[in-house]
Amino acid sequence: MAKKPQTTSLGQIRIIGGKWRGRKLPVRDSEGLRPTTDRIKETLFNWLMPVVQDARCLDCYAGSGSLGFEALSRFANSVTFIELDKQNAQLLSDNKMRLQADNATVINNSSLTVLNQMGTPFDLVFIDPPFRKGLLNETIQLLENNQWLADESWIYIESEAESPLTDIPANWQLHREKIAGQVAYRLFIRNRL
Repeated sequence: MAKKPQTTSLGQIRIIGGKWRGRKLPVRDSEGLRPTTDRIKETLFNWLMPVVQDARCLDCYAGSGSLGFEALSRFANSVTFIELDKQNAQLLSDNKMRLQADNATVINNSSLTVLNQMGTPFDLVFIDPPFRKGLLNETIQLLENNQWLADESWIYIESEAESPLTDIPANWQLHREKIAGQVAYRLFIRNRL
């Protein structure tokens, strides 16, 4: 008896503002994937309103691409998505094509592997790693030490509410912070050393 091919169900994310407002994009329903909720996205992009337009953005743990596509919809200059999961990366590429987002790049690799190389500075960085995997502190250090951050860049971090942030570089100033359920989200501004 032949095995049935395994199918992964698709969910959706919604772009809540900008030129693609209201567009829905398919996302995989996979373990550990937590697209940022519309409520958190709305708050975050209100915070980012003065800086998102023309920003060069890096989405370190892209997953569904919710934050990066939202930034592109709000006229970011470009977004580089880094996603380890091959199927999620393929769906990011498919969604890039759906939106005709020629200013998006998808890298199918581990964020830590990519960030361990010398980088090109970004103005706005999204860090939303899988919870309870211990990736946050190393990601922060690699971004800071390997020239991935522009002077006066903005860094968004989404993490477990119960996990305090340690090892934040001294030149990162906490700009905004909120907790929604089990998720803490924070926006930092990196100042020149």
